[in-house]
Amino acid sequence: MARIAGVNIPTAKRVVIGLTYIYGIGRKKAEEICEKIKIPSEKRVHELTDEEVLKIRELIDKEYHVEGDLRREVSMNVKRLMDLGCYRGLRHRKGLPVRGQRTHTNARTRKGKAIPIAGKKMATK
Repeated sequence: MARIAGVNIPTAKRVVIGLTYIYGIGRKKAEEICEKIKIPSEKRVHELTDEEVLKIRELIDKEYHVEGDLRREVSMNVKRLMDLGCYRGLRHRKGLPVRGQRTHTNARTRKGKAIPIAGKKMATK
């Protein structure tokens, strides 16, 4: 099992897909990495040599913000917005959608499970 940037990469998947398990690397960056190291796109993780894994690890460490550093940076950015008290910071603080989505209906991912209001009559025909 290949361990890159503190993440165990699944062995049965293709390298491009396996690299996306690292926080901060999506399909585009994974394809870029494989292109730079000249790993064919159809190659699987368990077929990688130790040398190739080492090259991938070094390239990611040198050129990309991933995992712990990136998570810390993102959380610090959110915390900064909350401390400033700007609109986006207030939305983060209240746990509501930040980017202008409607909240009258939907937004259940941010708001949590719907809470029934006591004493409200249900609509009947």
